[in-house]
Amino acid sequence: MALFRYQIVNKDYEKEVGTIEANDTKQVENILAARGVQIISISQSFSWPEIGNFFQGALVRVTIRDLVMFFRQFAVLVSANINLSEALKILSEQTENYSLKKVVGDISKEVDSGDRLSDAMVKHGHVFSEFHTSVIRSGESSGKLDDSLGYLADEEERNYDIVKKVRGAMTYPIIVLIVMFVVGVMMMLFVIPKLISIFNEVGGELPLMTRVLIWTSNFTVSYWWVVAILLAGGILLLRFYLKLPFGKRQFDYLILQLPVAGDLVKKISIVRFARSLSTLLVGGVTISNSLKIAKGIVGNSLFKDLINETIIEVEKGNSISSVFIASKDIPVMVPRMMIVGEKTGKLDFVLQKIGDFYSKEVNNKLDNLMVLLEPIIMIIMGVAVGIMATAIIMPMYNLTSQF
Repeated sequence: MALFRYQIVNKDYEKEVGTIEANDTKQVENILAARGVQIISISQSFSWPEIGNFFQGALVRVTIRDLVMFFRQFAVLVSANINLSEALKILSEQTENYSLKKVVGDISKEVDSGDRLSDAMVKHGHVFSEFHTSVIRSGESSGKLDDSLGYLADEEERNYDIVKKVRGAMTYPIIVLIVMFVVGVMMMLFVIPKLISIFNEVGGELPLMTRVLIWTSNFTVSYWWVVAILLAGGILLLRFYLKLPFGKRQFDYLILQLPVAGDLVKKISIVRFARSLSTLLVGGVTISNSLKIAKGIVGNSLFKDLINETIIEVEKGNSISSVFIASKDIPVMVPRMMIVGEKTGKLDFVLQKIGDFYSKEVNNKLDNLMVLLEPIIMIIMGVAVGIMATAIIMPMYNLTSQF
């Protein structure tokens, strides 16, 4: 329920202002019309708790883990022959994530009013993707909604495992780099200025490395606000650039060229593509539509272009593997297995096997990456500390050698 503010002309032809609690504007109109008054305006009025809930919903994001729990519990409730409306109400009550709780509650009301589940979910595209709604729509058509929800739970769980693995591999180096940055800034602001006063008292020619360090410290102390603005501006500019189509494309191309990260991104894209396409084909979605939906799941722009070309070829009546086999970014095994799947009529099964195989490859690569990153980070830290220590110790050594 929300609070609405209204202006009306009452039966005595006087203007009247008030507030009323209702589900939507239409309900307010019906209530006021029943009073026999003339409506001037209706607008939603926010109370402080509602404003707090709004910001909470904006800040609390629906994670993959939340979706895994939602689809898994939904599948269990549907398979237990609990009707959709009741199942959604139960899920809305027990869901901890505020944003998902609100969305599920809205979907429950829409299903109560006669909408299909898939149509209600389409209205909440910021939470449920086209992939989710397509699989659910196929489950509604075939009468196997619980199976479709189970497919979605399995798929999101696999995606969650990959995301968790990637985050786990990147957490250590990111923390180390942040600590190095903070320590460097603290030294520039507090330690180096004290050493500068000592060097100035002694006099003499300072080494180039020391002079650079002193200049950097002076600039940081005097113009820290410029440094803060440049950092914030650089981050905002990068985010804006990556939102532009050509910026995203260039960034994706650059990532694919990197020695370790490029191969990892390729394999993650193949896993997502193969698994989502397999799930959609099992659900009875046509190959052309399945490709269009799978394109939205693959994050890399170059892979999206490849899928676009595949859609064009499929709509012309050609093989789904015709574009993949000519691409240098796709391992040879993938299109050859797809050809076998097309010939045997088991493309969905073959795609699932491709997804499973490359998922293991991704896990192995991430395990190796975690092992390799530790010595690399130690080397970077050693070089950074060595440069700073040399810049500080060299002038002291020159000073002592004079006596």
